[in-house]
Amino acid sequence: MNLTDEQKKIGKENYQEVIGTTRRDFLKELTVGGLVSGAGLGAAYFGYQAAIGGDRLRVGMIGTGDEGNVLIGALNPDFIEVKAISDIRPSSVHRAFHGDWSSPGTLTARPGLMKIYGWQTESEARENVKVYEKSYQDLLDDEDIEAVIIALPLWIHHQAAIDAMRAGKHVLTEKLMAHNVAQCKEMARVAAETGLLLATGHQRHYSVLYDNAVDTIKLGLIGDIHHIRAQWHRGNVPGNDSWQPPLPEPLAGYEAYDEAIRSAERAKDNVAKKKLVDDHELMYKLRAARYSLKKASGTDAQRQAELENLYAALLNDSNVDAASYGYEDRTLDGGYHCTPMEELIRWRLWNRTGGGLMAELGSHQLDASGIFIASQFEGNQKVNPLSVAAIGERSLFPADRDVDDHVHCMFEYPGKGYFENNDPKSGRVADPNKKVVVTYSSINGNGYGGYGEVVLGTKGTLILERESETYLFSDDVNARVKVDENKLVDTYETGGGYAVAAASPVAGDVSRGYTEEIEHWAWCIRNNKPAETLHCHPKVALADAVIALTSNIAMAKQQRIDFDPAWFDPKSDATPEGIKPRQASELKRSDRAGGPVA
Repeated sequence: MNLTDEQKKIGKENYQEVIGTTRRDFLKELTVGGLVSGAGLGAAYFGYQAAIGGDRLRVGMIGTGDEGNVLIGALNPDFIEVKAISDIRPSSVHRAFHGDWSSPGTLTARPGLMKIYGWQTESEARENVKVYEKSYQDLLDDEDIEAVIIALPLWIHHQAAIDAMRAGKHVLTEKLMAHNVAQCKEMARVAAETGLLLATGHQRHYSVLYDNAVDTIKLGLIGDIHHIRAQWHRGNVPGNDSWQPPLPEPLAGYEAYDEAIRSAERAKDNVAKKKLVDDHELMYKLRAARYSLKKASGTDAQRQAELENLYAALLNDSNVDAASYGYEDRTLDGGYHCTPMEELIRWRLWNRTGGGLMAELGSHQLDASGIFIASQFEGNQKVNPLSVAAIGERSLFPADRDVDDHVHCMFEYPGKGYFENNDPKSGRVADPNKKVVVTYSSINGNGYGGYGEVVLGTKGTLILERESETYLFSDDVNARVKVDENKLVDTYETGGGYAVAAASPVAGDVSRGYTEEIEHWAWCIRNNKPAETLHCHPKVALADAVIALTSNIAMAKQQRIDFDPAWFDPKSDATPEGIKPRQASELKRSDRAGGPVA
């Protein structure tokens, strides 16, 4: 990635958002008629109704932390009526209503329910939204709720989803589908038995940008794919790690902390003050907000007041008894002591509660790679990898975690011509040399290149950056088209004879697919659509989990692993971990008094 300005100019001008004639004319008619807004593009593009007749889906949000609040920010009130939320952390409940005022960027991504639904006060919001702070089981007992969105730590996805389906609720769960493949298969089996819709949040399946990239590949503008390079690089370093947020302290200690800071300032003891700032990050942020509020006015006063309330809520998280919710007091190899509270807040750092870089980041990009490769086969069916070799290492951060700092993976996928008659369903190999190699890296400590995918074909290259920019470099492109940052499809023909989509301005940023995945899930439920109508139904989500979790096994064992086709079959008991999944009849709702809860 990291293209020069000139390369970006050329690649953008060449990029073809190629769509078939019917879709092209349909979208052109909508665009010219002014019938599609930025919020309505997904419905028009993917073929579901722009609204569901005022009969909104009544939803409960289970887990309203970082990702849960991103999903709240993506809600379309025309489709979703949030009736309840459940989270054990006061800060998560606070952000669910007020949004995350940490920075302008976080507020854009997490604006909160009050902003989404137009409520002026939290009291007004609570008149419409019930809050369950002790157990998500109470939310599941609410007969007014039809479906739930689950955005809990990875290790709880499986039980929460099964509990919800056993309570008669449809489910949209965040990715990864579950903590191991056996759990994924169990979720799929319960969904099949109950007939409830289970979707998983791999949002690239609902990205207009990625769908148009698939059409570009199908048209043959880059030829046959023979390599994909994907990466997600971040500048996280010790002391500045987004996966290691500060831990809460009792808010009751604020007055003593404030006096200690003032004492250090009076003594001009900068060393003591720096230690107080470094060791008590949330206390210091609360102090800064309170002092700034005294001098603020207008909109700045509102922001400082919101920050004061946010940091106070984060400090109140210290009152949560994390151990009673299944989080553990552990000493890691190397001697680092992890408390239940730290495991709750920093769950991504440990294999017991998370899945590392492949589950959190790599799963998205291997999903995209599979979508691109599948576009070369008839029927656009999911094509699974053949093998993976991988290296993981923790060379940057100290032994305060057990997930890797860096992962480097190489996958073999079947390419065009690999299967007999180019039909993956046949399973018969025509040419074992017709493979596509996908390389993936996710590293900390250097964010060069950001994140995205580079798709190399025999005639050209397609580059997707940050789910918002696409560039095409192709020998066969005769058309030139300007593509703005905001992409709404309006089309015209060029001398090259291609169906080319140019861009028209749309208010807001390019959608990453979160809104569309939630809208379509709601629309499918309301219209009694079969599970396969979902773009990321259980079999698709299972495949994404198999790829990510098998990659982790390859790293742990330091060996190349061939994928067993049975791992991708929800009905098969085979799993890469060797854990046999249970049948749906064995999977009951958990005891209210036991097991992990939100």
